[in-house]
Amino acid sequence: MRRAIVVSAQGLGSSSPNPPVGCVILDRGGRVVGEGFHVRKGEAHAEVNALAAAGERAAGGTAVVTLEPCNHHGRTPPCREALIDAGVARVVIAVMDPTSRGEGGAALLREAGVEVEQGVLAEEALLVLGPWLESLTRERPFITWVYGGGDAAVTGEVRLLRESHDLVVLAGGVVEEGRAGSHGDGVFRVPEGPLGSEVRGALKVLGGTGARSVLVVGDAGAAGLGKIADRVICCLPFTGESSDAGPAPLPAGFRLSEVTRGVGYVRVVGQRI
Repeated sequence: MRRAIVVSAQGLGSSSPNPPVGCVILDRGGRVVGEGFHVRKGEAHAEVNALAAAGERAAGGTAVVTLEPCNHHGRTPPCREALIDAGVARVVIAVMDPTSRGEGGAALLREAGVEVEQGVLAEEALLVLGPWLESLTRERPFITWVYGGGDAAVTGEVRLLRESHDLVVLAGGVVEEGRAGSHGDGVFRVPEGPLGSEVRGALKVLGGTGARSVLVVGDAGAAGLGKIADRVICCLPFTGESSDAGPAPLPAGFRLSEVTRGVGYVRVVGQRI
């Protein structure tokens, strides 16, 4: 499952509005014979890509997948059907799909005689799936806010994080795609021109784009962003040997989830309580 979680992360920044899912296929002897992830909407899902890599070796084997296989016909056939047709004997699932229609893919797999185990490393799978799930619950994009002193530090963070976010809001409210060109035409409606200065109004605009995750950069509108952000990343520059108290590392309502040292700054990550 941990391999499937790592594989699933390759879909961050391109799979939305669909979830970033990973799948690993084991043969009868427990050897890895295929793996796959969902790249973008309208293309094959993780299970189908993994089964294609495994070929006939999937028969009698196990599919390990980070999200419950879908059970409905959309732009692609249902994944539970592909797993059954491939002769998979067992399916291991991390997170159940809240958007599953009818009885759900897991129930239909069981009806077909496939052994199903669910809830395996679910909390770890949420490291990748969490923003997508929270976006569904909140009916708006999951927002990561990066701020702090030192342009070089923030620029470095943004260069890395934009690859796993659908949209990026830069200083002045200019909106760009995260992984430019990775979603295909018509998936998101990127606003033209800068967003307004009123944070909740801007959030409404972002919610209408269809994006699942948004990276917001800089200190503009700090008070408002602290109230709506889901995750914050603060780059605190080194202050030398002075014992003077510096600025608070996190806004109210967040807890520390990670503290690491960068080049010339401390990286502080907070999750909303």
